[in-house]
Amino acid sequence: MTENQIPLQMISRSELRQLVRTQLEILLEQGNLEGAKQVLIPVQPVDIAEAIEGLPEPMQVIAFRLLSKAEAIEVYEYLDSTVQQALIQEFKSQDVLDIVDKMSPDDRARLFDELPAKIVRRLVEQLSPKERQATALLLGYESNTAGRIMTPECVSLKETLTVSETLDRIRSLAHVTEIIYYLYVTDGARRLSGIVSLRDLVISQPHQNLGDIMTRDVVYVHTDTDQEEVARLIQRYDFLAVPVVDREQRLVGIVTVDDVIDILEEETTKDIYAVGGGVQSAGDNYFQTNLLTVARKRVVWLFVLLLTNSFTATIINAQEAILQQVVVLAAFIPLLTGTGGNVGAQSSTVVIRGFNTDEMRGMGAFQVILREAMAGALLGAILGTGATLWAYLLRGNFAVALAVGLSLEGISILASVAGSALPFLFRSLGLDPALMSAPFITTAVDVLGVLIYFSIAKIVLGL
Repeated sequence: MTENQIPLQMISRSELRQLVRTQLEILLEQGNLEGAKQVLIPVQPVDIAEAIEGLPEPMQVIAFRLLSKAEAIEVYEYLDSTVQQALIQEFKSQDVLDIVDKMSPDDRARLFDELPAKIVRRLVEQLSPKERQATALLLGYESNTAGRIMTPECVSLKETLTVSETLDRIRSLAHVTEIIYYLYVTDGARRLSGIVSLRDLVISQPHQNLGDIMTRDVVYVHTDTDQEEVARLIQRYDFLAVPVVDREQRLVGIVTVDDVIDILEEETTKDIYAVGGGVQSAGDNYFQTNLLTVARKRVVWLFVLLLTNSFTATIINAQEAILQQVVVLAAFIPLLTGTGGNVGAQSSTVVIRGFNTDEMRGMGAFQVILREAMAGALLGAILGTGATLWAYLLRGNFAVALAVGLSLEGISILASVAGSALPFLFRSLGLDPALMSAPFITTAVDVLGVLIYFSIAKIVLGL
């Protein structure tokens, strides 16, 4: 083992990536290109991609050029889209074309989505006829659909082929298709009629026809099926791939499990950002985005929350007479609204997750809201009892403590109903529930919660 080689068996994957990046940067700073090249030899493409992404921008191009053409093609597909674009700007035209032409069609289409139209046109014009056709096919479908993320590279066979003929065909196509574990059977019009696994072929007799051994009950998606639904389908059935058909049931491609992992990461990131108030789009790197852009995206929802707090302040100001008589009531307002906000956030989270995972299948909106209202009542009883005891120990006034406990019960029910109902409302209006729910739940709990608190306090304290 040379001094630049890394003992892979002695370190974790995360440590390996950090070590590769550090050694790569040091060697490139020294101008030791041969040493840098040796460092990358035992490293997996996905780890090389992450190491290159962590380098200063001028070094990214140098490090990428150290790879052989075959390695470069594979590593390029794992790179972040911003790094892919930066490399494209630096490469000579032919270097770019060699890499892009050999990318899988779905990854190429994803890259083209991120590039300026002028560059895309130039690259598409220079692709080989076969790759140009495959890319044009994918780019013709709407974003975030099965048609856009599929790869047309799949093994399609006729029912009349024998097992022996099929195995010969697989051997000739294995190097150009993305997956051969599933073989899709079509009729004379290319309509999907069945599926055969590689295992079925191996255990069948050589003279048998595919039509005799294939499974005719095929799970498939259409080109316009939403990508999240495709991901759920693959997850539910533990598929490695799912076939994609057009309106005439003709087989046009497949979506593989690695594409689904990308989708799930993208959608999860989008939902996380959305819950944060639309801070960033999923495809952007937050920490590399211009601060003015970040501020512009964040300030909208912060203004919504500022307006909400203004309403709350107005309501509290209107209750000045009560507060002058029982000043201690003001001390518990943050406790009540904060707890209500947390209860509402929990309810909206489980409902939005139910939308994404299809766990609420068979349940109507009313059933879900009623269930969450009951859960809110139970939570309110538990939390309200605790809050009553705490308020009494803190202030020694049982009436005030009782008002706090009863208010927390009412606010918990309100928050649970709002948290579960608002996602259904926004989805029916065609709005993103994850993006819209949080600020409106805050509004409902803050404004109505304060009203509930002072109304109950008036009754309990006899004011």
